[in-house]
Amino acid sequence: MAVYYKGIFFLAATAFLGEGIEVLVNMILARELGSHGLGLYMSILPTVFLIVLLSSFELPVSISKFVAEREERYHRNILYHAITLTIVFTSILLLAGTALIPFIPVFDTYHPYIRWLVLLLIPVISFTSVARGYFMGKQQMGKIAISNFLRKAVQLGLLFALFRFFEFNAETSLLVALGTLIGSEVVVFLYLIYMFMIQYHHVKRQPFSNLNRKLVRKNLMAVSIPTTSMRLFSAFTGAIQPFIIKAALVHAGLTHTAATEQFGMLMGVAMSIGFFPAFIAHSLLIVLIPAVSKTHSDRDYPSLRKMLQQVMVLTFFYGIAAVTIFYFFAPELTSLFFKSETSAIYLQLLWPFFLFHYFIMPLQAFMIGLDMIKEAFFHIIWSTVIGFALILWLGSMYEWRMNGVIIGMNTGSVLLFLMHYATVCKKIGLTFFMKGTVPKTMEH
Repeated sequence: MAVYYKGIFFLAATAFLGEGIEVLVNMILARELGSHGLGLYMSILPTVFLIVLLSSFELPVSISKFVAEREERYHRNILYHAITLTIVFTSILLLAGTALIPFIPVFDTYHPYIRWLVLLLIPVISFTSVARGYFMGKQQMGKIAISNFLRKAVQLGLLFALFRFFEFNAETSLLVALGTLIGSEVVVFLYLIYMFMIQYHHVKRQPFSNLNRKLVRKNLMAVSIPTTSMRLFSAFTGAIQPFIIKAALVHAGLTHTAATEQFGMLMGVAMSIGFFPAFIAHSLLIVLIPAVSKTHSDRDYPSLRKMLQQVMVLTFFYGIAAVTIFYFFAPELTSLFFKSETSAIYLQLLWPFFLFHYFIMPLQAFMIGLDMIKEAFFHIIWSTVIGFALILWLGSMYEWRMNGVIIGMNTGSVLLFLMHYATVCKKIGLTFFMKGTVPKTMEH
């Protein structure tokens, strides 16, 4: 447990600095790209993240879970099979990407080089994922924390230098903005691969035992495939969300340009501020996956219940504090980006979305560690369908517009939390109000 708390603290501390840098990054983007350019930037990001997700194949999750559950003497063999799988998968994905990416229409309104910059992410993310998964499974959170901070710091440095010393037109500015994002991923790749090679040479000198190749691949696939499917669905819905929101707003009477600007203020300003405290939730997610996996494999249900109670209490206190600040200081916070009353109102109305999002991330870590990925996937499908339906229905009404969109987003977040929380409580033997019972799984 000491390693668990140390990992959370270190990740949260560096993530806090990273999120501070992220705010500065978004401030630079807002001022250099303008409201319309920021809307275009935020509109293409989900597509970029979709490609990142496919490239990672959720190997950080599957490798960290498998490494945490197995003795150290098996780690060398696990890594060998994981690297082999990654080489094959990356080759297939690169060939498919090279053939398909010229025909993806979402890139048509952007600089032509953006397509090929995004393609570069495939091998970078794939091999970074192996190193990231191993370090997570070994609870070496310092390396993960440094890599996360390094990504934000490099992006900020590149953005500041390029926009400070050069002038760009609108199209090239978008290329520069996305290029710095991809460049920061390359730097993280170089750092993590270097640290991984050092660690791998150490592992090779230790006594080792082999696992059956089919067993290793089966265990990795058993986590990677459903987790990737879950993330893929979330990424896909995230990629189409901008178009759904803008279509609803246009149907409600806004011009396409006005709808893009409204979306830019929602995602580029309100969301940037609201997700700032999520560095704690993300730190919990990274630490909890291997911790819950190991504890569950040992069938230590009292520790699982205690872990969940502590996570929920921590999230409640920082979440309430965060959304209270957002609500009462929204104008001051949003003025760091734009002097716009509209974005301040969006930030205030989105407080349920942010609060329950802070709970959802660690709960998903519990569900992955408890081998309940399929259940988590179904929860996401239901909450997304209901949320999108409300966005289209209410957002298309003249009297609701963006307020209707926000109601749909809030509803989806609350619903997803309730389903995740109730399922985890039932699995580990807690009532909804966190009182202990005897879990059925302990009877076996």
